[in-house]
Amino acid sequence: MTASYDVDNIFAKILRGEIPCHKVFEDDNAIVFMDVMPQSTGHTLIVPKAPSRNLLDADAGVLSAIIPLIQRVAIAAKSAFGADGITFMQFNEGAGGQTVFHLHFHVIPRFEGEALKSHGRGMEEPGVLAANAEKLKAALAALD
Repeated sequence: MTASYDVDNIFAKILRGEIPCHKVFEDDNAIVFMDVMPQSTGHTLIVPKAPSRNLLDADAGVLSAIIPLIQRVAIAAKSAFGADGITFMQFNEGAGGQTVFHLHFHVIPRFEGEALKSHGRGMEEPGVLAANAEKLKAALAALD
């Protein structure tokens, strides 16, 4: 049996403005912000505004609206951070590695010869996150 959606998960609180984030982009469908525990420089989260635990219970319309945004953020992140590649991550349920039970996608810039850092190892400095958010905002604007 799948658990129900928790309206008090951390991403729901970010969406309601109860918890701050280093926002990169927001529209009617989603918010994009820097991961506070990045596995690589420029690690970004894309969080749909529609409530769902994960991909398994998400509305197909939400998914079709989010995928082009994920692609756009990935293209901008590769450029902004001079990355050699991009890793996408999306986890479903605890056994699948999910720790925040609101659908979200990780966009992680990758660099040749650099392993990913462990997630949850500690918080990044707010100034670094703010600077990375500004770099990514500029790269997204350049795509327009």
